[in-house]
Amino acid sequence: MRLRGSEWFLVAYFAYVAAISPAHVPALIIAVLVAVLALVMAHGEVRANAEVFRVARDWVPLGLTLLAYREMDWFSGLPKDHHLEFRWIEWDRWLLYQGHLQRAIESLGSLIPNYLELCYLLVYAVGPFAVAAVYGLKRREAAKDVVFLYLAGTLGAYALFPYFLSDPPRTLFGDTDLPNIVTALRRFNLSIVGGYGIHSSVFPSAHVSSAFSAAWAFFLYLPDKKRFGWGMTIYAVSVAIATVYGRYHYAVDAVAGLGVSLAAAMILFALRRPLRHLPDPA
Repeated sequence: MRLRGSEWFLVAYFAYVAAISPAHVPALIIAVLVAVLALVMAHGEVRANAEVFRVARDWVPLGLTLLAYREMDWFSGLPKDHHLEFRWIEWDRWLLYQGHLQRAIESLGSLIPNYLELCYLLVYAVGPFAVAAVYGLKRREAAKDVVFLYLAGTLGAYALFPYFLSDPPRTLFGDTDLPNIVTALRRFNLSIVGGYGIHSSVFPSAHVSSAFSAAWAFFLYLPDKKRFGWGMTIYAVSVAIATVYGRYHYAVDAVAGLGVSLAAAMILFALRRPLRHLPDPA
């Protein structure tokens, strides 16, 4: 009975949150339950219905990202002085106005803003899409690696939230710098982030890190299917632009999210590379 790399990562991540969280006891209980769940799934694959538990081990970790996200709201009550945001907004305003990003996006009316808002909305399905794509290509052996990299990129961003407490530009700076075009998709996205989002930090952007992590996973683990990697990369770039244009994030958040995804991909690639040179067991 062995835990997968993604399961070890989840156990370590939730233990880390329990160690630093203001809600120490609930976080500790969750960490223990996640560890037990990982052990139960690993045991079930060996001792019970192997196929059911093998599939569960591909999909359940994706559901735990939502729990990891909600835990970050425990840090929302900590004090913020907003010194970071007042620096970040200057760079954003240069990009939006002097760099003409806002004008370019709105040059075709609501077409590009709608596309960007749709990209932002679909980020929540990136993890399931990545696993479903692997299944559809009959490459299920790659699922555990795809999930691991996706988790590393997504939870890696969450892990930094407590150290960069911040508010999004759309709330901290009120009506300034908002898009001139408000679509139904934008109103829907705002209802989601307003009603179900957390309020501890926006740095780095987990939307961006998760999308790029899925792209790197396709490149690394489906090297003969590069269209998936390139398609996800284009989508991830669109998400990064959407976060800035829609004022969900600062530009620096998007750049940091890309950096987290690259760090996760490089670390996992370096860890796996020596294994290729080990002799096959006799």
